[in-house]
Order: sequence, then C-alpha cells, then structure tokens
Amino acid sequence: MSHRLKTGDRVTWNTPQGMTTGTVVRRIIRDTELDGLAVRASKDDPRYEVESEKSGDHAVHRAEALEKVHKH
Repeated sequence: MSHRLKTGDRVTWNTPQGMTTGTVVRRIIRDTELDGLAVRASKDDPRYEVESEKSGDHAVHRAEALEKVHKH
C-alpha cells in the first residue's frame, strides 16, 4: 500500500511494548542521521520521523509501518 503521509498527521505503529500513537514530524527523502543512527531514504523510498505522544521519543519508520489515525 502506497500512502503519502504529511507532517502533522497523527499515526499509530507497532512497538515491542504494543501499539503507539504519535505525530509525523517530517518526511525524509535523502540519507541522513537521527540520534547517531544512519537513516537510508530517497524520494522513491522515503522514511517518516515520528514523535511518540506517550514518551516524546522520536523514531523513523517506512510508510508501510505507519497507520494514519482517521478522525471520526
């Protein structure tokens, strides 16, 4: 499934502790570094930096790992 997420989108993703909810901070389209870890990304294979609502921690995921939270 190819879906494009935007900065500010509310999303959920799975962690070893269970499902987590947070916000997309940025779309990464080139190789970069986050907290000392290399992030491989390109326009054709972007990554998304997300911030956890619970911990405030940041993580990087592929779009396939993120589920947009739809408002009801």
